[in-house]
Amino acid sequence: MTTIPILPPPRAMTAVPDYIQADGKLREAAQKLEATFLAEMLKSAGVGAPRDSFGGGIGEEQFASFLREAQAEEMVKAGGIGLAQSLFEAMKVRMDA
Repeated sequence: MTTIPILPPPRAMTAVPDYIQADGKLREAAQKLEATFLAEMLKSAGVGAPRDSFGGGIGEEQFASFLREAQAEEMVKAGGIGLAQSLFEAMKVRMDA
């Protein structure tokens, strides 16, 4: 019969440096800003606007904003328009100063 060797205990996870955490938070904030911007642009373009005939009524109008926000977030995840990167770099410069 084969014996299974005893493994050493797992190593403790090292703490993530503060500057990496700060960069992650800045990038997340920049992406949220880009998503908000894109949602407003989609709204201006008429995405989710109620149709004249056979529309969903008041409920459709209320929930159209959720659809635009979800679409904008997916656009940002797919690379967006580059606004998040520009915002991140600008915030990073101000934070480092």
